[in-house]
Amino acid sequence: MRAPLNTLHVAVLMGGLSSEREVSLSSGRGCADALEGQVAKVTRVDAGRDLAQVLTALKPDVVFNALHGEWGEDGCVQGILETLRIPYTHSGVLASALAMDKDKSKAVLRAAGVVVPGGGLFDRKAVAADHVIPPPYVIKPNAEGSSVGVYVIQPGDAPCAIVGDDSWTYGDLVMVEPFIAGKELAVTVLGEAAGPRALTVTDITPTKGFYDYEAKYAPGGSKHVLPAELPAHVFDKALRQSELAHTAMGCRGVSRSDFRYDDVNDVLVLLEVNTQPGMTPTSLSPEQAAYVGMAYRDLVRWMVEDASCPR
Repeated sequence: MRAPLNTLHVAVLMGGLSSEREVSLSSGRGCADALEGQVAKVTRVDAGRDLAQVLTALKPDVVFNALHGEWGEDGCVQGILETLRIPYTHSGVLASALAMDKDKSKAVLRAAGVVVPGGGLFDRKAVAADHVIPPPYVIKPNAEGSSVGVYVIQPGDAPCAIVGDDSWTYGDLVMVEPFIAGKELAVTVLGEAAGPRALTVTDITPTKGFYDYEAKYAPGGSKHVLPAELPAHVFDKALRQSELAHTAMGCRGVSRSDFRYDDVNDVLVLLEVNTQPGMTPTSLSPEQAAYVGMAYRDLVRWMVEDASCPR
């Protein structure tokens, strides 16, 4: 049994090496602030390639992983923590790596009975040269988060030339999926001992364009309605599909499932599962936790209490 919470030294990992560094710094600062006074010691770690050496010297009792994106969210850092045998938050190596690979995660989710988009992986040069599926469609990197590098191509648009440009740094294969019109929805899941528990459903409306990086993290970038105003059967299906996805992917701790709901054809589609949901002032998961009566500091404490190794 782990020592009482108020005796623990918790290292909060933030920043990191990915394109989502600034978001991670915001998440990490919020989580570290929330832990102050709840645990014996909080150490804020801007995670770099010397992370193993830093943690070996610090000897924390628990690592709170507030990293986002490549390296911090894709199983790499989780592998370091497993090697060092330090209890840590969120999902383990396999679930983290799987969730970051959109193509492979869709295969697992589809096999579990979760409705996911069509489309697939295509060479980025081919996508830049011609429409590989009929518009409207969405282009996204296969292994990035926070809507980084996402483009929506509408009927009448030219192919997305930037995907084929030398400045593109998100891999030679890109995910191309049919664009699903309708509502943008999100559901947070807590991986409790009795089984995964979905909190509620949020309906997200960007103030302009689609739900991109700016809409997610800029103040006023989007409007959140929770609980979402949906037909009862759709609301319940979003909760159940999120719990099913959490289990199928092998997630631990907190996860968030993102959906599109085509309200004209009554079709709910799960776009992706996030194993490291944002914890910034505009993030969805803390907002949903607060709605069900769990304040931000309580959610962060729950994550530390849930930490373990192996994951």
